[in-house]
Amino acid sequence: MLGEMGGVGCGLFGKDVGPPIPPLPGCAVSTMPRMLGEMGGVGCGLFGKDVGPPIPPLPGMNAMNQRKTILGRTGLPISAIGFGAYRVAQGVDDHRAALRHALTNGVTLVDTSANYTDGASERLIGEVERELEKRVVVVTKAGYLQGENFQLSQERKEAGRPFPDLVEFNEGLEHCIHPEFLEDQITRSLERLGRQKIEVFLLHNPEYYLMWAVENGAPLADARAEFERRIGLAFRYLETAVGRGRIEWYGVSANTFVHPAHDPAFVSLSRLWAMAEELGNHHFGAVQFPLNLLETGAATERNQPDGRTTLQFARDHNLGVLVNRPLNAIRDGRIVRLVDVPMPETVPSAADVGVEVAGVTTAETMFMRDLLPGLPLADEIKWQFPQQLAAGSLLRDGRWRDFGPLRRWLDVLHGYLAPQTQTAVHYLSHLENVPETVRAWLDSYVAQINRALTAVTTFFQAEAAQEMADLRAQTIAANPDWQADTLSQTAARAIRSLPGVSCVLVGMRQVAYVDDMLAELARPVQPVELTAFAQLREGMKT
Repeated sequence: MLGEMGGVGCGLFGKDVGPPIPPLPGCAVSTMPRMLGEMGGVGCGLFGKDVGPPIPPLPGMNAMNQRKTILGRTGLPISAIGFGAYRVAQGVDDHRAALRHALTNGVTLVDTSANYTDGASERLIGEVERELEKRVVVVTKAGYLQGENFQLSQERKEAGRPFPDLVEFNEGLEHCIHPEFLEDQITRSLERLGRQKIEVFLLHNPEYYLMWAVENGAPLADARAEFERRIGLAFRYLETAVGRGRIEWYGVSANTFVHPAHDPAFVSLSRLWAMAEELGNHHFGAVQFPLNLLETGAATERNQPDGRTTLQFARDHNLGVLVNRPLNAIRDGRIVRLVDVPMPETVPSAADVGVEVAGVTTAETMFMRDLLPGLPLADEIKWQFPQQLAAGSLLRDGRWRDFGPLRRWLDVLHGYLAPQTQTAVHYLSHLENVPETVRAWLDSYVAQINRALTAVTTFFQAEAAQEMADLRAQTIAANPDWQADTLSQTAARAIRSLPGVSCVLVGMRQVAYVDDMLAELARPVQPVELTAFAQLREGMKT
């Protein structure tokens, strides 16, 4: 019923998958099963939970033998790897099972935000905490106005009381760190979590103001002065929140902590620390920023006034350091998942892919020219087929290469190509009194497009597999102690070996992802100097 997908081992679609689609104009609802598993934050399970051997639990793997650490000056004891809850949500069984598995096996820190899955991330964390009767360190954040928060903002504007200092960044996206907004967000987060207190509360990417101001023509010096005014207001408010027992510690999560100092969006940790020090006995205790094998700025970019890196400054001031995006790097404007990708047994050449795509183009052209005009369908139905059966025209003449690499191709495939094609195939396969010529064409077309899309996917998969194998080899060459069973473990291992890193936040939406990180946590790691990451960066250039 389903065509085989070759190197990835599962079918794309067939005529009989899912219920029939009614002949309604504009029908674009896909009932196609996903060809590949969700590309989560961890490599094991990249192509679904059943690909590759499961990672066996290590003997005695429990909370007693996990590697523990302290979150800097906060004094909070935490696990060295934390549960990143960016895409987890209440009501998703896999997410609940993964979180429960993590918390019952030694993970003691969960990182979330008010805008993660529009609050459903915090709700899930609260539910699981109560079910397990287990208190963990929760880090949550505020700053974004999306979804419910965005709607709240529009309602307040209509009522004549908008949030002060609101940054109207994009359509459907605003940003704010004004005390009035932060008070609202802490209240909502506490309600969703079912708590009286949050251990660590972070301002979420306040650099959005800098990006917005510069884009709108503000002189950089003026933008930085206003930025510091807003940060100062937020810090003073957060001290009052500590005094009222609503939060224990606060800090800042900023992607641009690690940027060069000349970057207009750069957030200077040394400057934030100085502002906190001006408050006296302050509770500025933690920072969060990206760091991974490809984006090494936190460890290598000397952007502090005295020539230190952001990580060195944080370490020297005993700030808790939470590393995000350890497995999701951005290189050349694209997201690179730092996870193992299986090499297909058989890899088509570019010429082979072109032949298969040409077969799809020929089949679709034949249907439009010879078969569609004779079908007893209303014009508004016929007009949809050129858009729904368009894979060949989009991919022909080598244009399929423009949809790579693998991650981008999978987004295009699952988000557009497959749903559109599946809609047409479903519709045609459930029409009554279809001429035999159309049924024969349909059988041939389904087989052909499965072969073509398999070929494209396998080609990009092979490229990704080689890229990740090379990355793993370069990483181990920089420091042999970073070698681990999986690339995701290697990536996490390298980061947690850096002095000053308190916790590596890994997205773990499935139990298999949790097991991958638990296996890494069970192994001791040797501390390294920051120069190890400089060597890694240099090795990537050769």
